[in-house]
Amino acid sequence: MGKPVIELEKAVKTYRVEDVEVRAMRGINLTVEEGEYVSIMGPSGSGKSTLLNIIGCLDTLTSGTYRLDDEEVANLSENDLARIRNRKIGFVFQSFNLIPRATVLRNVEIPMIYSGKPNRREVAKDLVRFVGLEKRLLHTPNQLSGGEQQRVAIARALANDPAIILADEPTGSIDSATGEKIMALLTTLHEQGNTVIVVTHDEYVAGMTNRIIRIRDGKIIREDWIVHF
Repeated sequence: MGKPVIELEKAVKTYRVEDVEVRAMRGINLTVEEGEYVSIMGPSGSGKSTLLNIIGCLDTLTSGTYRLDDEEVANLSENDLARIRNRKIGFVFQSFNLIPRATVLRNVEIPMIYSGKPNRREVAKDLVRFVGLEKRLLHTPNQLSGGEQQRVAIARALANDPAIILADEPTGSIDSATGEKIMALLTTLHEQGNTVIVVTHDEYVAGMTNRIIRIRDGKIIREDWIVHF
């Protein structure tokens, strides 16, 4: 473990839906240290995905503070936030979010195009090899199974060597056996030093992490620490 990389204090997020105020986060205090492997659990509508979006700089707080690597996120420009999302944080979504007409190789390359990273093609090939899909390099997403698409999404999330991996229900759209393989990949990333945060409704998936943060009605109600032998 290392220094705190994610620090939320009295974090509140409020939405307005048809003149009704919805409080998705109600004063959350949370610290995640460098190299942690954390899961966020809660029923539908509990605020767990909102919390992940805040952590990933995809959304902003209504009130409270969020510090990422000791920087106050509210003080960052849109360009700064875009750079963080491209280089510091890797996102893995339940719906994969792959470009349908692009090959596996191209899907993994795209984040590196935006960051101007050199040797993109070779790095992308190495990442596809890491997730075990070297024989699918030139396939498009509709030629892949759900589990294969999720592995491509993980490879893409790693394209710019981010320190933090955020996974929103990464096993939600695939069968349990394939889900175990996806979690094994995320566990490997944690073992390699990444900070990994997984949103899940699955106790088994959460049990593979080292710390479970349980959320209900926009509040953290409990935290469980797990020791793996």
